[in-house]
Amino acid sequence: MIIIAGELHVDPADRDDYLAAVADVARLARETGGCLDFAQAADPIDPTRINVYERWESDEHLHRFRETGGDGPEPPPITAADVRKYRISGVEEP
Repeated sequence: MIIIAGELHVDPADRDDYLAAVADVARLARETGGCLDFAQAADPIDPTRINVYERWESDEHLHRFRETGGDGPEPPPITAADVRKYRISGVEEP
C-alpha cells in the first residue's frame, strides 16, 4: 500500500479558488482502480495550508492515475509544499 500525505501552501486569498479548481480530481481519483482514498482539504488552523491525503493499492495504480492528466481549470500557484510517499508494509486496527 502507498500513502501520499503532506501539505500544500497557497496565498490565503487563493485557497478557495485552488480547492475549487482541483475539486474534480478527488472524484476522478476515487473512480480509478487501485485508489483507496483521495482528499485535498483546507486546514482548519492555517489559512495558507491544504492537507493532502491519498491511499493507493500500488505504485502502478498511482502512476496510472498521475499519467491521465486533467482538463480542469488551472489552479492558483502553490507557494510551498511538503508532500511525501509512504510505503506501508502492514496494517492493523488502532
